[in-house]
Amino acid sequence: MRIIYLCQHFPPETGAPQIRVYEVSKELIKRGHQVEVLTAFPHHPKGVIPEEYRGMFYLFEEWDGIPVHRTWIYPSPKGSFWKRLASYFSFTFSSFYSLFKSKPTDVIICNSPPLFLGITGYLGAKLKRAKFVFNVADIWPESAVELGILKNKAFIRMARWLELFLYKKSWKIAAATEGIRDYMIQQGKAPNDVFLLPNGVNTDVFKPLPKNEDLLRELRLEGKVVFTYAGTMGYAQGLDSVLRAAALIKEEYPNAHFLFVGDGQEREKLIKLKDELHLDNVTFYGSVPVSKMPDIFSISDYSIVSLRNIDLFKGARPSKIFPAIATGTPVLYCGAGESAEILKTHNCGRIAPPEQPEGIAAVIRELMQISEEEYRMMSENGRRLAVEEYSWSSIVDDLLKHLSE
Repeated sequence: MRIIYLCQHFPPETGAPQIRVYEVSKELIKRGHQVEVLTAFPHHPKGVIPEEYRGMFYLFEEWDGIPVHRTWIYPSPKGSFWKRLASYFSFTFSSFYSLFKSKPTDVIICNSPPLFLGITGYLGAKLKRAKFVFNVADIWPESAVELGILKNKAFIRMARWLELFLYKKSWKIAAATEGIRDYMIQQGKAPNDVFLLPNGVNTDVFKPLPKNEDLLRELRLEGKVVFTYAGTMGYAQGLDSVLRAAALIKEEYPNAHFLFVGDGQEREKLIKLKDELHLDNVTFYGSVPVSKMPDIFSISDYSIVSLRNIDLFKGARPSKIFPAIATGTPVLYCGAGESAEILKTHNCGRIAPPEQPEGIAAVIRELMQISEEEYRMMSENGRRLAVEEYSWSSIVDDLLKHLSE
């Protein structure tokens, strides 16, 4: 099968969409399918294009064996909503050049967000006489409205019209979660035309490892029970509540330590809050490459995944869950809804109420007293779930089944 993957984000950027496109493309090529990725020059999360990619409108390269067409994007570092919008539209239009440079194809899979890239995907499928699959990882503009990012009523109406138009015109919709799948069916899409393309994990890379003693010594975490948050530190994660929970158990459990790995717009605020609360049981480590994440999980007893208490997030499946359970690291999930049910059903973590420091602290106390047998069971359950349902091999099996219909 010949497949074009149209997406704004791709490695060397890091993040769930980038990893999903990379891993799915690698697995498809491994199975003998023709795949081309059409993407922008790297610019996320700092809004700066690396020097080696500057001054160009178009570049073709092979990224770890994947043919990649890159075109210009207007990068927007922490700008206003309208600057981000200009960034989205710059790639929406420049990506048409990559379409003309790419080979004939049977299917165009187009990632959303950004929603506007669906314009390129839809028209590109017409030009290429290909099937248009809209891969929706976030319901936009609804999510932007709920988070208070988008307030202009006229623009919301226009975006809503475009959203419904693209859903209607797509051959099939690939939904990242069951919640998004249900939403698409509510919007009138036939159930057979909506399938799951969830976040997953490379279970060959992310697997249980012995503790990295050098890293433990570097971070001075020998003898500690380590609760690790690894990922973007943004508003949506509500990590201030986790810090306040750390303050509540600090005296009671001095051997509990909280490790924050990553970067994001809220990082400096969180470091300031740590200092205000005098949290000597919290360490901020900064960003690490994906290749180092298995070592991070090797020294982690629990992986924290946190979201704010917003109804929209009840249908979320944060990608942070899957590398954790693949390494046998039980998850402390501060949230509700779909992900909480998955973790509870398979007994590979514990659930705490989102944005409630007292409730989070209560679950941490429970985890600090858990038996070795119960911990081992959670660890093994998580690994089994990752291999059987969230490995890229099993996800691509399902994708090909739906694309072949």
